[in-house]
Amino acid sequence: MSAAYLIALLVSLAGMVLLDVRHRLFLGRDPLRAAIVLAAGTVFFLLWDVAGIGLGIFFRDDGEFATGILLAPELPLEEPIFLLFLCQLTMVLVCGAEKLLAARRRDDA
Repeated sequence: MSAAYLIALLVSLAGMVLLDVRHRLFLGRDPLRAAIVLAAGTVFFLLWDVAGIGLGIFFRDDGEFATGILLAPELPLEEPIFLLFLCQLTMVLVCGAEKLLAARRRDDA
């Protein structure tokens, strides 16, 4: 058991947030609205995971890089952090693409 995966997730999430705030993409543009969207997305995917666990579709693996700490049966500590990172990454990609396309349209005009 180790915390390598959890640390990697937290470092990746921090890097994504820094990139986001620096370029005013999502959290950097409207922090309250972004926090609500991130919370809603994370909760949605956690409920999805719980349903999958209940149906026997999802299960955890005893990986050597995970902490081994469970929040619920088959739900490791790392899962909500991963889901938050996934939602943050998605929104940064969407907002970044919008910003790039808007800049391209301005340059073409």
